[in-house]
Amino acid sequence: MIEAVRSAMDVSMAKDDNVVVFGEDVGYFGGVFRCTQGLQAKYGRTRCFDTPISESGIVGTAIGMAAYGLKPCVEIQFADYVYPAYDQLTQEAARIRYRSNGDFTCPIVVRMPTGGGIFGGQTHSQSPEALFTHVCGLKVIVPSNPYDAKGLLIAAIEDPDPVMFLEPKRLYNGPFDGHHERPVTPWSKHDLGEVPDGHYTIPIGKAEVRREGSAVTVIAYGTMVHVALAAAEDAGIDAEVIDLRSLLPLDLDTIVKSVTKTGRCVVVHEATLTSGFGAEVVSLVQEHCFYHLEAPVVRVAGWDTPYPHAQEWDYFPGPGRVGRALAEVMEA
Repeated sequence: MIEAVRSAMDVSMAKDDNVVVFGEDVGYFGGVFRCTQGLQAKYGRTRCFDTPISESGIVGTAIGMAAYGLKPCVEIQFADYVYPAYDQLTQEAARIRYRSNGDFTCPIVVRMPTGGGIFGGQTHSQSPEALFTHVCGLKVIVPSNPYDAKGLLIAAIEDPDPVMFLEPKRLYNGPFDGHHERPVTPWSKHDLGEVPDGHYTIPIGKAEVRREGSAVTVIAYGTMVHVALAAAEDAGIDAEVIDLRSLLPLDLDTIVKSVTKTGRCVVVHEATLTSGFGAEVVSLVQEHCFYHLEAPVVRVAGWDTPYPHAQEWDYFPGPGRVGRALAEVMEA
């Protein structure tokens, strides 16, 4: 996925001279996860450059550049560090189109590694996506594989509005399914690890059914897509697994079609339970599929605590917890 993200920026920078990449350590060093490695050498220091350690400054500068006609793709080194930039994102970037009656847009992309599973503790493991889905004017994307990551990132860079692009860091090197006791499977052995060269896009706002089934619908995104697939396989349940890919805009049609068919639903996300994005999904399922439901909708999520370093695998929603939720809705 690292290579896919890098390729997306490379393709976009080659296609459009207005695309610029900047953030902490993204230039000479190539980023803490090496997602921008080689871009400064190829495109020069005016198009790929390092910034001071100031997330508010990074995003504020990107907004000004966007108003001037550039297309910044900036990196926040970890999603946990985005909070100082929250004012710029919510009060400025998200509102420019509305406030200017369409005279100005804000074509920026804010990339950031998100989620846990790497023993990063409470300041390198957070999943803040719900804080952005509540903001009108932002788009929010969470890819689950390299193929989608490249296509969605190119689409985000070409989008005229601000896009929050959250990259599950536990998926950078392989499709992690929550079985932490097993060796990591590389993307080279996965179908979605095959990423075409050159330009292609995936529509923002379109979910994908990763596993078809008729007994229960499992709705997930990011790392939890692979956990959900593993849980369905381990439990031997005919589950349909939906990869949202885009949280805002949300593909409600795919959700409703699936839940109407199965009559049962489990929603899985890594972020804390209370006010997590899963709550929004559950509300929509209840509103649109109430008369088709045969059991209450169940959520599986992180605890309502700071991310615990010492108890990571209890906090992290794994196949065991998802499997128990599947059994619960099937027995209801």
